[in-house]
Amino acid sequence: MNSSDRPAPSSCQKYSFAGVMLIATLAMAPLTAWAEGDAAHGRALYDDHCADCHMASRLGGTGPALIPQTLRRMYGPKLDTVIRDGRTATQMPGFGEVLSDGDITDIAAYLSQPLAETPAWGMEEILETRAFRDDYTPAANPVFDADPMNVTLAVEIADSHVSVLDGDSFARLARFETPFAVHGGPKFSPDGRLVYVVSRDGWVQKYDLWGLTEMGRIRAGLNARNIAISKDGKWLAVANYLPMTLTILDAATLRPERVIEVRGRDGTPSRVSAVYQAPPRDSFVLALKDIPEVWEISTSENPPHRGWVHDTRVEGPPEITRKFPIRKIAVEHILDDFFFDLDYEHLIGASRETEKARVLDLVIGQEVAEIDLPGMPHLGSGITWDWNGTRVMATPHLKEGMISVIDMTTWQTVKRIKTEGPGFFMRSHANSRYAWADVFFGPNRDVMHVIDKETLEIVKTLRPAPGKTVAHTEFTRDGRHALVSIWEDDGAVIVYDADSLEEVTRLPMKKPSGKYNVWNKITFAEGTSH
Repeated sequence: MNSSDRPAPSSCQKYSFAGVMLIATLAMAPLTAWAEGDAAHGRALYDDHCADCHMASRLGGTGPALIPQTLRRMYGPKLDTVIRDGRTATQMPGFGEVLSDGDITDIAAYLSQPLAETPAWGMEEILETRAFRDDYTPAANPVFDADPMNVTLAVEIADSHVSVLDGDSFARLARFETPFAVHGGPKFSPDGRLVYVVSRDGWVQKYDLWGLTEMGRIRAGLNARNIAISKDGKWLAVANYLPMTLTILDAATLRPERVIEVRGRDGTPSRVSAVYQAPPRDSFVLALKDIPEVWEISTSENPPHRGWVHDTRVEGPPEITRKFPIRKIAVEHILDDFFFDLDYEHLIGASRETEKARVLDLVIGQEVAEIDLPGMPHLGSGITWDWNGTRVMATPHLKEGMISVIDMTTWQTVKRIKTEGPGFFMRSHANSRYAWADVFFGPNRDVMHVIDKETLEIVKTLRPAPGKTVAHTEFTRDGRHALVSIWEDDGAVIVYDADSLEEVTRLPMKKPSGKYNVWNKITFAEGTSH
């Protein structure tokens, strides 16, 4: 359905095109925190006060989905506050003058209840959500004077926006609204002109970076993890928790092309933890949450045949000639976090079942090595560089204050660098002698470690905002500057000279999380996550 085919909007939908799904922000909370509430009473209140925007199904309309899968990580004290007071810079009103504290607790209790049944979300349902400017032509040239390859996006999660920054002057070129709770890094078209983001609610948004204009959005799932774009830029893959599917979209039009039901060889269904592009292999690689398999899906015009099958549980229009055959590789343990070598011949996977990471040879489809990585490594944030005549990978750990450095030839541990607490993100650049690693968890969350890539020693510990979370470094195209987030509602992006480690400037922002430089991402630079 084209946007021109749609009926007139209701009173709750009379907003700009960019607000197809208005951002009614709720803070995330442990579901058990509301067990004392009266869920039945909460449902009646929800139907009266919330369903117009969030729908009676709780699957979202002009407001986001309010189901356990999207509320699981919310903090309890914030949930009742947002219901009571609303949220500035969004369409979420406050209900404090209408509802009592007990009423608000009851609504929260209802929202913690799982849905009675998993709703259908196939080709028809996805297509019905599509709102796209089919008459829009992407800009032939940038509408700004900055280097388009040195543009950096800063995701601001406090009010669901993205700031578009000039990577040389650090001026803000634009700031656009996104769906609620963007998750996973934005993905750029191979030429860097277009960018795609996905929300936890499964909304995929397409934005023309050169024209600074949103082109459209579609809801590819009900609870999504991340997206990947194919090597040729023609296809988007959306990893879904709910339903347990992988949705493939036409990147040009955002029309759904395939909905692949994810089931293991024995028929066990699985959520998709993440999907990655493997450029040299012209494929998508899937991390699966519930089954000990790794899936590879070919995006090639002429895919290999040996070991690849055309799954019968695939929904899509018959006229589409691209079949996206699937290769299912059995592994010993469930691997839900991946790292790839630069050639994408080896996949390193972490498992919650063991403190050993596995090395999977994607060419032969077999596990070939084991790595000693205790403390739950965050492989998705790992980086590589050349060191003493070999290539090493380095990864932070989610449960222990250390960074592991691994020789990628022998798969042996070179060193464990002790840090001031568990970390989440690590970044570097080919032109920089340093790697930057945050301490995202615990009392030292205001720390950013700078590590010499030759000596493997911490050479400086930065505390740019004492008491506030400091995280996620990104470099400019040339590696001369490093951008760091103060991850707070009244936060900022701090720009550092990447050589002297001196602060250059601060850009005030609303809880900035990740930053993503166009050049670094489209070239799959060694210092950034892929």
